[in-house]
Amino acid sequence: MTGVTFFSENGVLTGFSVCGHSTQNSRDTQGKLVCSAVSSAAYLTANTILEVIGDPAQVTVDEAVMELHLKNPGKESRAVLEGFRLHITELAKQYGNRIQIITEV
Repeated sequence: MTGVTFFSENGVLTGFSVCGHSTQNSRDTQGKLVCSAVSSAAYLTANTILEVIGDPAQVTVDEAVMELHLKNPGKESRAVLEGFRLHITELAKQYGNRIQIITEV
């Protein structure tokens, strides 16, 4: 299962953590699809915040883990993070047995 944790302060999204795999075995094509969708959305979010918007963020990428933390997210970065949360929420509605969403304050 893929876990997606959203971090917030005072009701404002400040980052996320994605960890795990949605696949159950090497032949699990639906799990591979879900993994790819979540991973692609996470990379798009991180790259947009860092390279397009230019907000400084701490990003960590390792095997089956990506984390992004913003100290002072600007309006544009907050909008991108909200879009990412909406995207993941919709994926979880379709593939709830493969994605777990957690919100931390």
